[in-house]
Amino acid sequence: MFEFTKMHALGNDFVIIDAIRNETSFHHSQAKSVADRHYGIGCDQILLVNSKDENSDVFQMQIFNADGSSSAQCGNGARCVAQLVYDRQYTSQREFVLQTRTQDLRCTVKDSQVSVTLGVPNFNPADIPFITKSAQNSYCVTVDGESLDVSALSIGNPHAVLFVSDTTQATVSYIGPLIETHSLFPERTNVEFTELVSRTKINLRVYERGVGETLACGSGACAAVIAGIRRGFLDSSVEVKMAAGSLWVDWQGEGKEVHLTGPATYVYEGSWLS
Repeated sequence: MFEFTKMHALGNDFVIIDAIRNETSFHHSQAKSVADRHYGIGCDQILLVNSKDENSDVFQMQIFNADGSSSAQCGNGARCVAQLVYDRQYTSQREFVLQTRTQDLRCTVKDSQVSVTLGVPNFNPADIPFITKSAQNSYCVTVDGESLDVSALSIGNPHAVLFVSDTTQATVSYIGPLIETHSLFPERTNVEFTELVSRTKINLRVYERGVGETLACGSGACAAVIAGIRRGFLDSSVEVKMAAGSLWVDWQGEGKEVHLTGPATYVYEGSWLS
């Protein structure tokens, strides 16, 4: 049994387990059952939050995907956890740190918006990881006999960004899993279908690694904007429009951290009895 809070960020939904408030019996092997939308609670990811030290403003977040696999990064999840940590008065500061498996995320809670700094993007193929002979702004990836132009990068997790003419017509449910599991991505990848609206706005759909298509994806929004800036399509601050609303991404270029801002919303609290 464990207590949980259900939250979402533009429909990208999470089961958050607060191990600061209560001892928890949650084990990662339960993740797939918890995430099941018919027999469980239902969510895109399960997030376990703990405190590093009761006297510091540093917190720890573990991320489990709907298929039971783990992840090192979740931008929208981090924003929801940050809102919960602040609202439960675990810190009096509006700015504090969430630690994931691979990096420290600086969070800022202000009014109805939560911002998170996701670190410096990594384009080194070996670090993504992506199998290629040399680093480039884009790569040719063959899927079902079709050559696709893909930008590959990591923001603590791997991303493959495609630019499409119309996201409403994109075959996300077909192409998404084929790229996610492509042999060039040995640890699988998130897939972003990106429509350029202007230099400061994009439409986006995301096929998330270990989850499937989600209504929103924070790290996916960042990846799409970063790829667009690197290829000269976008300015440094971009509105990312998804199915249920918008996120805002700011990236000032090579060697700089990427910033993600948007809402974080409570749904309900409950107990898992299994």
